[in-house]
Amino acid sequence: MDATDDPRIIRLGVEDAAAGLVLSTEAHWNQNEDDWRFFLGEGVVLGIRDGAQLVATAALLPYPGNNAWISMVLVTASHRRRGLATRLVDACLETARKSGLTSWLDATPDGAAVYGPLGFTPTLQLRRLKLMTSGQAAARPPSTGTLDALRARDRRTTGFDRTALLTAFAQRPGSSIVSANRAMALVRGGRTARHIGPAFADNAAAALALVDAIARSETGPLLLDAVASQPAFLEGLTGSGWTIERPFQRMRFGPATATGEEMPFAVAGPEFG
Repeated sequence: MDATDDPRIIRLGVEDAAAGLVLSTEAHWNQNEDDWRFFLGEGVVLGIRDGAQLVATAALLPYPGNNAWISMVLVTASHRRRGLATRLVDACLETARKSGLTSWLDATPDGAAVYGPLGFTPTLQLRRLKLMTSGQAAARPPSTGTLDALRARDRRTTGFDRTALLTAFAQRPGSSIVSANRAMALVRGGRTARHIGPAFADNAAAALALVDAIARSETGPLLLDAVASQPAFLEGLTGSGWTIERPFQRMRFGPATATGEEMPFAVAGPEFG
């Protein structure tokens, strides 16, 4: 593929999950094949091929309430700086526009510098944190919460109905919904680390206690995407051994939609919102 080529954008199917996973693995992201299958089955995933090789992707994941999440913007190293990502994001925005959807995304600092001039408005900030556990579970996991309770709390915080997403997460092998003292979180597997989120609580102390209980019941690395405007929670995590890996800037393209009644402590992930 020459730099002057204008490669065709195609819509991908579930059969492309393994090829998508190659791209996210190259980027050292935590998505597994189940994540790709969810995007491909529930969303619109666009791609560009060079011959038989999938070299670039972007996904649009619709949510009820006229919202959609743009994510999985990936370009293999040999095909970067050719405008492929911009073309794919533009195609996602056009798809969202035709359906009357407000688009959201969580951008790295480099991504935010690109998306701002396209018309995206910054909203809240996130911090990706990682914890290396002791490798040996020191406690039993917290009590199990219900999917209905998680869905209800998630809708209060996001303003979206994400039943399909949360149900898919909860039904995966190894996933769990944990709760204690009116705090609640979902824990699921990833390619290299388990992910905690979304996470809700009435206060930072309850959120920190729940995350600590989860960590003591796990044996491998953990990831969590904390909301930066919950400073006591973020400070408590870093004070207990979590390290900040990178920031994300949440951004919106289109009119503001209904907001949640409360702020989460951690989100489902920058790819899911």
